[in-house]
Amino acid sequence: MDVRRAGERYRGGDPQAGIESRHAFSFGPHYDPGNLRFGAVIACNEERLAPGAGFDEHPHSHTEIVTWVAEGELTHRDSTGHETKVRPGDVQHLAAAAGVRHVERNEADTPLTFVQMWLAPLEPGGDPSYEIIPGIADSTPYALPAAGAMLHVRRLTAGERTAVPDAPHVYVHVVRGGITLAEEALGEGDSARITDAEGLDAVALTPAELLMWEMTAG
Repeated sequence: MDVRRAGERYRGGDPQAGIESRHAFSFGPHYDPGNLRFGAVIACNEERLAPGAGFDEHPHSHTEIVTWVAEGELTHRDSTGHETKVRPGDVQHLAAAAGVRHVERNEADTPLTFVQMWLAPLEPGGDPSYEIIPGIADSTPYALPAAGAMLHVRRLTAGERTAVPDAPHVYVHVVRGGITLAEEALGEGDSARITDAEGLDAVALTPAELLMWEMTAG
């Protein structure tokens, strides 16, 4: 198990424009050849957007993009005609496939915090697609077969225990709160990269919210 702390993330974005980004993997100008991916995950970005701030239209291709809002409301528009509001508890999935363009903005009058995860598809190309699952339940994993992955959302009360999936690769990101995982304490923004996970539990030290990627690919 490889634990990465929130303070070790690469700082990015444009603070003067109201955009603060923290990257868990090599990203943009922050190139690290030893930190390019884990399993299918190639990016896990924490984004904080001030009211009115956002990312203007930009392209993506050959990437499965999954977004989880922690606080606020994200406005999404893309070149396939979708325009949605993504709120806490919703899972947003944009399959960029052969190419898509989109806009992401905070059009509300309150701060926005979201986690965006990029996964590499098993096969490149295809047609872009978009899906939003409103208010996903903890007991309902979100399957991402194009990347050989499955997302598990866990919202725990203090002292509650949850199983970590047994899988060749598991990526755990702590959205909020604190947990222990294999005797390691993880706090908000920390993550763990687990290879050949078997028989592991996460235990909440405080009320906590976790995102866990179960992956066969990589």
